[in-house]
Amino acid sequence: MILAVFLETSNDARTERMEEAPELLQRDGRFFSLRGGPRQPQPTDRVWDPVAVYAPDELTEEEFQDLFELNRKRIPELNLKY
Repeated sequence: MILAVFLETSNDARTERMEEAPELLQRDGRFFSLRGGPRQPQPTDRVWDPVAVYAPDELTEEEFQDLFELNRKRIPELNLKY
């Protein structure tokens, strides 16, 4: 399984387990594009599933990077080493 992280706003993100990570998908009427992964995190005190990061398709790369940084505090998978 892949853990998909959906970054929506600076304080709204959710995770979902998926079988595969398509380049583009629709959730709740919005299109999300794959911005990172799926990548296998290095083991820590546990073994992690591969992680894929999605953001709204209309965001530029710079907007995505800002959103990613703002959500790192709340989403542990965004802070793992790969």
